[in-house]
Amino acid sequence: MKPFKELRLTHKLIGSIILLMITGILAIYLLAYLMGPPSLSNQSPAVFYDREGEIIEDTFGDSYEWVPLENIDPSAIQATMVIEDNRFFDHSGLDFFRIAKSLWNNFVSGSLKEGASTITQQYARNLYLSPEKTWSRKLQEAFYAIRLEMFYSKEEILEGYMNTIYYGHGAHGIEAASNYFFGKSAHQLTLAEASMLAGIPKGPTYYSPLNHLENATDRQQLILTRMLEKEMITETEYTDALNEVLTYEQQAPTEEEASFFKDQALKEAAQILNKDVEEVKLGGYQLHTTLNKDYQQEMEAAAAQVINEASDLETAGISIVPQTGEIAAMIGGTDYQTSSYNRAIHAKRMPGSTFKPILYYAALENGYTASTTLTSEATTFELADGSTYQPSNFNGYYADAPITLAEAIALSDNIYAVKTALYVGGDRFIETAEKFGIKSDLKNVPSLALGTSSVSVIELTSAYARLANSGKSVTPYLIEKITDADGKTLYSHHPQEEEQVLDEKKAFILTQLLTGMFDETLNSYTSVTGASLQNQLSDIYAGKSGTTDFDSWMIGYRPAISTGIWVGYDDHREMTNVAETAFSKEIWANYMEKIDEDGKNVFPMPSGVVGLPIDPVSGLRADTSCEKSRIMFYEKGTEPLGYCHSDEIDHRDDDLEDTGILERWFDLLF
Repeated sequence: MKPFKELRLTHKLIGSIILLMITGILAIYLLAYLMGPPSLSNQSPAVFYDREGEIIEDTFGDSYEWVPLENIDPSAIQATMVIEDNRFFDHSGLDFFRIAKSLWNNFVSGSLKEGASTITQQYARNLYLSPEKTWSRKLQEAFYAIRLEMFYSKEEILEGYMNTIYYGHGAHGIEAASNYFFGKSAHQLTLAEASMLAGIPKGPTYYSPLNHLENATDRQQLILTRMLEKEMITETEYTDALNEVLTYEQQAPTEEEASFFKDQALKEAAQILNKDVEEVKLGGYQLHTTLNKDYQQEMEAAAAQVINEASDLETAGISIVPQTGEIAAMIGGTDYQTSSYNRAIHAKRMPGSTFKPILYYAALENGYTASTTLTSEATTFELADGSTYQPSNFNGYYADAPITLAEAIALSDNIYAVKTALYVGGDRFIETAEKFGIKSDLKNVPSLALGTSSVSVIELTSAYARLANSGKSVTPYLIEKITDADGKTLYSHHPQEEEQVLDEKKAFILTQLLTGMFDETLNSYTSVTGASLQNQLSDIYAGKSGTTDFDSWMIGYRPAISTGIWVGYDDHREMTNVAETAFSKEIWANYMEKIDEDGKNVFPMPSGVVGLPIDPVSGLRADTSCEKSRIMFYEKGTEPLGYCHSDEIDHRDDDLEDTGILERWFDLLF
């Protein structure tokens, strides 16, 4: 009797669970019905505008064109269905048979590799959701699929899917893909071409015949085999398609200018709207950006002029308006179609000597002036842990004599920099970097003075922009305004209140010192680092170049714009070609001269600063008897008093080594 009661309870429990499931499913379908048809207006691409309100491009590119189902070759539709959703016309949005099979296979394999998304679910994802693989997204996807199937015909769903699916290389939709890969419209595709295209959406990078021909061919053969098994094609058609030699055109969509800029603007807009990138991309939004189209064209042209397109060498660049933080131009690599990875934003590389201005600002805060001298000579530093550090100058050249801060910056003397870093101290150096907006992890080691901690191009260019902005904070941004498809404003950028993060006088003095890299008056035991650019530049710029074994940098500015350029190899390959190490300077100079605007290149001098003719060798005041003279700037009360006459030269108290102060600093540090 007891077992019978237990059996009845079990049956009741199972029945209750089944009833709850049926009730839940009915409730979901009722809710879907009550919510009505989901809008298909989300398939409209976002439109980008530059800072002048001119349309740049939409997120599908100029080549995007919606084509009706009847204008797509039937073999392309069949090939897509046979590999993506063979039971498309037999289910109502969710294929429960495939779901059960997928769940079992994933359970057996212990992974989530196998999916069961129908074409309807994929279309829902394209329209409304992100591609991330989470349970919440899958549930949303399923609910949207039910609503789509409830209110739209199979043909409408299939047409929408074929026009929004992504085939890689910037090609959205079958028409764009057909033109890009084969130079023809979608209604002209052969069976071989159609089956090749149908295999790409599963993994646009992995299955693109332009990236991985073997992977793409294997998937094409799988699709043709399934089409043969389903009797969609004959044996003859199958054989002919396998044997057809495909010729790839790669003619469209042509990537327009500012591809890296638009990608980053899209991400910023998604963050602002708290939406996924795909939602913004296909949401019909109008994105008003900070792009200066003229600047962008000139930056792209300057990079293309210097770097051979056949080379593996990569470049990144960014221009920031110091007074506002607007990003006016951006390149993230040499070829967006080959690699959409934005090196200006995401890559972190060793900046080399371009990091020195931050160090020298810290030095100015701690008693240095343009006239402070230290000896440039081969030096081995003994560190606190008993190890030694032996930096060297480029090509092993040294003055073997005291040099001034002005010379050290212009000549990029490494010994001077390391001695200064040891004086300033690692903690103060890093704190100063934070004032400049550097957020990357910096290692508290003497070699930090030579730029051995990696930073991004946008990070360091923004740091220089603070100098150009008289020491005020700069927050880079790309989005000015966002409106919806109806023109309603959803977001408008409000300038952040500027904070005086650097001392205005010291920022000005450092700026003047950074103009020295282009001034051959400062030539000494070697030439100034910008000597090769002297004939290219017609105006005054402040800047600093930097070179490591793997990276070439040039960052410089005038009052209206701060620009950083990086050149190197993605795999951190050593730059053995000497000419390559100068590419960043060439790109920077070509670009900055092209965008030069008359009347905007005077750095405003704050009160409390004096400018004097100075002998750059001794750091003392210059008169007509001095061999060289350059105007240098000092805070009032710190300017040198003596003159450079040979019989009067007596290095002052700020000659850090001759007074023995440096040795005492070392004692304190170690």
